[in-house]
Amino acid sequence: MEETPKTIESGQRLPFGEWLVGKKFITHRQLHEVLSEQKHNGGRLGQVLRKLKMLDDEEVTSSLAEYLGLEYMSLHNPAEIEVDVAKEIPERIAQRFCLVGINHVNDHIVVAMSDPLNIVAIDTVEFRTGRKVKPVISSARNIKDAIDLIYHGSHVAEQRLRDLVELELSTGDEEMRDEELLEADIRSEEEAASKAPVIRFVDLLLGQAVKRKASDVHLEPQEKTMVVRMRIDGVLRETVPPPRKMQAAVTTRVKLLSGMNIAERRMPQDGRFKIRAPGRDIDVRTSALPTIYGEKVVMRILDKQAVSHDLDLLGFSPEFLSQFKRVLRQPYGIVIVTGPTGSGKTTSLYSALNYLKDPRKNINTVEDPVEYRLEGINQVQVRPDINLGFPSCLRTILRQDPDIILIGEIRDKETVEIAIQASLTGHLVLSTFHTNDAAGAISRLVFMGIEPFLLVSSLSLVVAQRLVRRICENCKEPVNLSERQLMQLRVKPEPAKQHTVYRGQGCKACDGTGYLGRLPIFEILVMDDAMRQLIASGAAESEIRALAQQAGGGNLLESGVKKIFEGVTTADEVLEATFSGAGETKE
Repeated sequence: MEETPKTIESGQRLPFGEWLVGKKFITHRQLHEVLSEQKHNGGRLGQVLRKLKMLDDEEVTSSLAEYLGLEYMSLHNPAEIEVDVAKEIPERIAQRFCLVGINHVNDHIVVAMSDPLNIVAIDTVEFRTGRKVKPVISSARNIKDAIDLIYHGSHVAEQRLRDLVELELSTGDEEMRDEELLEADIRSEEEAASKAPVIRFVDLLLGQAVKRKASDVHLEPQEKTMVVRMRIDGVLRETVPPPRKMQAAVTTRVKLLSGMNIAERRMPQDGRFKIRAPGRDIDVRTSALPTIYGEKVVMRILDKQAVSHDLDLLGFSPEFLSQFKRVLRQPYGIVIVTGPTGSGKTTSLYSALNYLKDPRKNINTVEDPVEYRLEGINQVQVRPDINLGFPSCLRTILRQDPDIILIGEIRDKETVEIAIQASLTGHLVLSTFHTNDAAGAISRLVFMGIEPFLLVSSLSLVVAQRLVRRICENCKEPVNLSERQLMQLRVKPEPAKQHTVYRGQGCKACDGTGYLGRLPIFEILVMDDAMRQLIASGAAESEIRALAQQAGGGNLLESGVKKIFEGVTTADEVLEATFSGAGETKE
């Protein structure tokens, strides 16, 4: 909260800006510049001061505290916050009003607020807690860090894991011989998996994964230990492993939950189970793979709340979003989203289905596996073990009067031919493919034996996409691009100087990585008349790529550079997503 001069004058005080001048925080000339910027672009006075780098976040907030006669709290020390008190305030209220409970003083609850004059916020907290509020002021950034730590506290969850592991180490016999461990494991493996410490460890591990928005948890046995890693924003990070005596039992516990055969250790197995989170159930898909040191288990966390299936919120540019929606509104044609594993293809197509969902339409999917359950859509799980593959499912679906069909992945010529048949008979077909770029999808389909004239008659749009990590808004700072980066990004120095480029310093909110969340970069290939003629003539992939770029489809690198100049990702992220190690593009 930063008071505007109008608000202060209504309280018959010296305007905040003039007060800052009087305290020599800024000069009269700077105040004039700030007010001019505020008049043209809006924003509160403190926001403009930070934007123009006249004062930093701490200086604005502490000055405002002095100006309003309130106590200022930096919140840098987590010990200042009593977690039980903070959690008296529901997270949605803390997020909505940017506030956090600190402790109790007499009958009052001390609340750090970015806007301590927000009467609605104070009334809401008093109603929920049954206590009078004593407001103190802190910066929005520090409050958001504290909210993340309290309600999504990966540090708290990790410390609980450490405490549990240390307790087991101190009370157990870690010097037991390997032969004794093996004998005990064979004798009572299921019994060990049901012991309280093992159950607590697995529960805490899954809870930490949900709070940190991890997509996968890896349990990897080594010769003398177990490595536990979580994939967060596409990158694997190590976390606390179980003590040695618990490792086999932890694996068995996950297999029991997943409905796997715990006696089978030589063959791969798949399973699934649900975990309970506040207000929702979360699906966990598991896979066990025998390795030389034991079974490696991977748990995929399928949390609908952690993934947006809203087409408008995926991070696509307005131009592409408009074009994508226009193609989706067509009653027939094939839309393909292509890219490597983990590039967000399925999320994009699920979002497209949510956009298309209509009680008047029959929407069917064929997937392997079904990752998320979508209400109002008929989803079919492929079962190769009973010869229920993509082609047989699709043939049956075509007899089910469909309007829209989603094919989880194009894997063979037969599947493509059925998709083309469906498109040519008036159905909209969505699918994914594994190629490096949009033009590569055309070449691959032709190589699979699909006649070019069939492609140009049925294909509507190809989208190639990657995911890059988003800079953490809590700790972003300006940075200069090096000459090497400019060369690799194919950007000239002069245009680059017109934009402010950022990186993340690393903070509590992003676990010191400088990144929080991911967003897509993409290129598109639209089947207009010129593109159809070119493909029908048997043109080379390079010619198709050149025409797509000429038509405004861009390429992955150009899309990434736009995101860098928008200040939402870094050059390193874009180069890693679009370049090979030798600095050549994957296009």
